[in-house]
Amino acid sequence: MDAKPLRLAADTNLLLDLADRDEDVLDAVAVIEQRLPQGDWLVSPSVLDELAFLADSGDTPQLRQSARLAFRQLRTGHRFRALLDLPFPSDYIKQVADELRRRELMPAAEAHDSRVLAEAAFLQCALLLTSDAHLRGVDHELLALVLNPFDLTPPVIATPREIVRKFFR
Repeated sequence: MDAKPLRLAADTNLLLDLADRDEDVLDAVAVIEQRLPQGDWLVSPSVLDELAFLADSGDTPQLRQSARLAFRQLRTGHRFRALLDLPFPSDYIKQVADELRRRELMPAAEAHDSRVLAEAAFLQCALLLTSDAHLRGVDHELLALVLNPFDLTPPVIATPREIVRKFFR
């Protein structure tokens, strides 16, 4: 019986940094691909929405350019699988994201990041790779307690630098 490939979620900042050829991100992706060659890299709808917004309305020309390049890489690359829709009700994802903020796992203003985390959990991702301090700072034990009533398992949340530092050889 073949095992399902391990699912990995990419946050928006990871895709932007990859487009900008950030060394830590390139190294982290290489390490993960070496150790998990069958990994299923997912880009959730909320991440795609944020990339689209940044491509059109990012604060700087460089940010807009990076977001556009990230989109091109998603279309032409083989690594990431962009998901336009999820097989879960949007209201259910919103409910989990709201609960993450209500329980103060994430700041109240971080509706988008809480949704990214909820989508990663719904997609059964084992890892959420991000440089975002709000996501990285989530208490994993409390996250598990909050997600348990929804029958969800939290992903491990790690930064590219952590991946490189812990696993690079």
